[in-house]
Amino acid sequence: MRMETLLMPFQFGFMQNAFWISMIVSVPTALLSCFLVLKGWALMGDAISHAVLPGIVLAYILGFPLILGAFAAGMVTALATGYLSENSRVKQDTVMGVVFSGMFGLGLVIYVSIHTNIHLDHILFGNMLGVGLQDLWTAGLISVFVAAALLLKWKDLMLHAFDPVQARASGLPVGLLHYGLLTILSLTIVATLSATGLILAVGLLIAPGAIAFLLVRSFGKMLAVSVMVCMLSMLGGTYLSFFLDSAPAPTIILILTAIFLFAFVRRMFKVRRASATV
Repeated sequence: MRMETLLMPFQFGFMQNAFWISMIVSVPTALLSCFLVLKGWALMGDAISHAVLPGIVLAYILGFPLILGAFAAGMVTALATGYLSENSRVKQDTVMGVVFSGMFGLGLVIYVSIHTNIHLDHILFGNMLGVGLQDLWTAGLISVFVAAALLLKWKDLMLHAFDPVQARASGLPVGLLHYGLLTILSLTIVATLSATGLILAVGLLIAPGAIAFLLVRSFGKMLAVSVMVCMLSMLGGTYLSFFLDSAPAPTIILILTAIFLFAFVRRMFKVRRASATV
């Protein structure tokens, strides 16, 4: 290809905004994915990302900004899941399944009951090529807050993820860390609404941390690697989607899946080689 062809995606305003939202969203989702992977909260991201649907529909009916409804529904889901799992004998994954399916079902019932010509496909699947200046500012402000909170408290959150009992014995505010992480998760999902949508947001909240977990053994390096992998995947997926004539969001998820499989195979061969030399 000629250089002019290779640089063609950067000549369009909608592609420039897609690249910007990719860089903005990649940082908080990658950082958060490390904590979700370590804490075993991968399904929590999936649950909240789907359960914000009733909040979005109600916000549309009441004329409120959609992101406010999404955040409110996300917080209800997160708090309800955390409270039920801590105050019942039911395991957390079971509670997440019940709350998630209930909220998602409620959102679908409300949506089909209203008469409107507006489709919420861009909320479910994302619309990176339709990102505007307001979306960039919203995602940017949320991303800065989430990234700063995670980086400032990463050691406390890491101890809480590894050993909550030891964290409580050390005097850390375990309850505040628990529900604070749930709040950050809800905010991050709101930031990704315009980029990957609800359904594919879970990929950004799991894959970068899982890939970094397979590649490095230090948590500090894990944070750095996850951000690098997520940002390169989002920029690369957005770039390739222009030439493949595909949607950016699923292209990004496919790239992250391919990198995860590569990291898994690499780790598997490394373990076998180490065991063979023993």
